[in-house]
Amino acid sequence: MTGARQAVGEARRVVVKVGSSSLTTAAGGLDADRVDALVDVLAKVRSGGEKEVVLVSSGAIAAGLAPLGLRRRPRDLARQQAAASVGQGLLVARYTASCARHGIRVGQVLLTSDDTSRRAHHRNASRTLDKLLAMGALPVVNENDTVATDEIRFGDNDRLAALVAHLVHADLLVLLSDVDGVYDGDPSKPGTSRIAEVRGPEDLAHVEIGSAGKAGVGTGGMVTKVEAARIAAAAGIPVVLTSAVHAADALAGRDTGTYFHPTGRRSADRLLWLQHASTPQGALTLDEGAVHAVVARRKSLLPAGIAAVEGDFTAGDPVELCDSEGRAVARGLVNFDAQEIPRLIGRSTRELARELGPAYEREVVHRDDLVVLHP
Repeated sequence: MTGARQAVGEARRVVVKVGSSSLTTAAGGLDADRVDALVDVLAKVRSGGEKEVVLVSSGAIAAGLAPLGLRRRPRDLARQQAAASVGQGLLVARYTASCARHGIRVGQVLLTSDDTSRRAHHRNASRTLDKLLAMGALPVVNENDTVATDEIRFGDNDRLAALVAHLVHADLLVLLSDVDGVYDGDPSKPGTSRIAEVRGPEDLAHVEIGSAGKAGVGTGGMVTKVEAARIAAAAGIPVVLTSAVHAADALAGRDTGTYFHPTGRRSADRLLWLQHASTPQGALTLDEGAVHAVVARRKSLLPAGIAAVEGDFTAGDPVELCDSEGRAVARGLVNFDAQEIPRLIGRSTRELARELGPAYEREVVHRDDLVVLHP
């Protein structure tokens, strides 16, 4: 066992993500044997009491296809939401029954990206997951497909898993699918080999990563898995990407799949969500001085530094902060509605407070609610 893999085996808090293709048949419907096999592995990992596991599970939409008479995953959001509504209940019931064989209770946690970029919601999600773990339950996390809109969806549970790993301060993220790692070519063709370790983006610069899964019931291909691994690694969390059938080996630290070394350090929880899970509802164009203050000096954005506004947003929404050429240099949660901002542009907070009242003597975007995209 290499040093890196040994660290995997010693991880105390682990987030495991499993894709639809590893839980269901191509025609839709849950495969009870596959669910049981995964639960058996997770139960064994938890059995000594030294490890905590959070499961991020896809499969709700896929599980709802057959009961609703759908032959394939629908493309329109409304029917996806209907399938998720039926399938989510079936998915959690299956996990509950399977975990009961080991005396493990299941706690369902459904998230949207809107829940997690806002300060209070983010804090509540973190508390719920921590309390479930403290009480010995297995949290089963999924995107809340039933209410999520196109604008607030994570788009794939790989990215959700990376963000949940950061949210719960995990020591390890394991991404399970129907592919046993990243290959230097098409794994179905002879002459290609598995990439055992990735220390940084340069290790994959020469690799053409495919986008489609085998089974056709999920949304995330290898592209989304590698991107999720990069998000987690950049947040200081090691990642193992492998197939569901190798889950036990991956969690034990044996040589399976592709291991992504951490490339960065942990940052403030919410800022990672803001960067990777939020959809900007508008944009503020900054003058040169404000760009320097926000990007180089990590200062809050004041009304005096704004040159223009676009979009239809309300206070608390994420917005892009752009330079004069339209390049997004930062993203933040705005403190004012879009229609309020034109009369604030270019003015000092003191002047605004005198004219409009003390509520206007504040930042448009506070530095604690801001993440720099391009230093």
